[in-house]
Amino acid sequence: MINLTLTEALKKLNSGEISAVELTRAYLDRIEKYGADLNCYITTTPERALADAAASDARRAAGDAKFLDGAPIAMKDLFATRGIRTTAASRMLENFVPEYESTVSQKFIDAGTVLLGKANLDEFAMGTFSKTSFFGAPVNPWQMENRLTAGGSSGGSTSAVAGGLAIAATGTDTGGSIRFPAAITGMVGMKPTYGLCSRWGCVAFASSLDTPGPIARTVDDAALMLSAMAGHDPKDSTSSKHGFTCTTPLEPVLGDGKKLRVGIIKEFSDVKISDDMKTLFEKRISDLKSMGAEIVEVSIPNILDALAAYYIIAPAEASSNLARYDGMRYGLRVEGRDIYDTFKKTRAAGFGDEVKRRMIIGTAVLSSQSYDVYFMQAARVRRMISDSFNKAFTECDLIICPSSAGTAMPLDSGLSPLEFYALDLFTVAMNLAGVPACSVPCGLAQNGLPLGIQVVGNRFDDMRVLQLAKHIETAADIDNRPTTIMGK
Repeated sequence: MINLTLTEALKKLNSGEISAVELTRAYLDRIEKYGADLNCYITTTPERALADAAASDARRAAGDAKFLDGAPIAMKDLFATRGIRTTAASRMLENFVPEYESTVSQKFIDAGTVLLGKANLDEFAMGTFSKTSFFGAPVNPWQMENRLTAGGSSGGSTSAVAGGLAIAATGTDTGGSIRFPAAITGMVGMKPTYGLCSRWGCVAFASSLDTPGPIARTVDDAALMLSAMAGHDPKDSTSSKHGFTCTTPLEPVLGDGKKLRVGIIKEFSDVKISDDMKTLFEKRISDLKSMGAEIVEVSIPNILDALAAYYIIAPAEASSNLARYDGMRYGLRVEGRDIYDTFKKTRAAGFGDEVKRRMIIGTAVLSSQSYDVYFMQAARVRRMISDSFNKAFTECDLIICPSSAGTAMPLDSGLSPLEFYALDLFTVAMNLAGVPACSVPCGLAQNGLPLGIQVVGNRFDDMRVLQLAKHIETAADIDNRPTTIMGK
């Protein structure tokens, strides 16, 4: 049963061929067998999962099945879950149990899903390999013996879905934290338009960039997940009233005489990528041409400055958001001589090195001496990038580009912080502009590892992004189940 996609599983559940309890037990068995090796969960909830599944079967027997009834999913441990530990992968919140439910997790409850557990991630979503987690890094199910990264910050979510330890999962994308890990684990990862999915109850990293989204095995599955989690939320002041609904299978946007202008970003042409990525990218472009797409070159003049702008804006917002963790109200508390000493000792013990690094950078760029020189300049670059995307979408309908420069690297690669930051080059601009982007598997490299391509659209063009992503998925036609763990 763990080889079923979400779409296939729902059909079998609706037909009575399998039950939600049977499906859930299959995933719980997988978690028991491989959970320690992959380290993709921080907290598992087997009792809750079986109760959810039993309730799902009862609803279906009564003819009252919900949208995703019985689907066993993983929730990134950044979303508050009432009565279930929510850690943000940090010692600071190691034992935090919220008394409220995030909007996204509540939407999945309302859709009838089964909660398998809380997925691992980078601490407060700050990182690229999920190595900054207080609970250790998740492992990529592909070539497990090589202990490759599953990416970050949503590495636990992608590891769980790729390894058959969840049928789908939630993630958050601040600078590529859904798309990069999805690309290197062979999954589909969607960063929706900013504001399409509520951030209420999601532990904040950078509020103007954080975007909840789905991770799944297929584009159709991702579309189903996004349908469940999208929608206006009056509790989130940045939530859009622009809705999202879709039916699957997704309708094609190419073929039968349909024309679509697909843009290629000129400024990325000189960025170094692996030979495999270059070959597969060219193959997928050729496929789109054969389906009737017109390939056009577009310019985003400041896109190579996006990385620098992002690593000023994101740490600045993080330093503000993380000021709330002071040991006074909730979370870790380390007693000191006085209130200031308690603050210092609590924050020194509670935060990891990467979080401290970004908080220090963020505090520095927001200082009176640096605000105009750094933060305001980065904000201007952000506006220029957004304007450039707006102009590009007058020349094309959608844009495609690599999701990463190459395949998954070993967890012990020993990269410096700046080298880690550089891995976000292909993804951060979309967060700065607030536009939707979906990473979809485009093929396997010669080393047998997956690679991904991004489809990028204008704001609230999420549906067409998914539709073009499905064309790429169909053309690539790869089996994205890792051989060593999925028993192929």
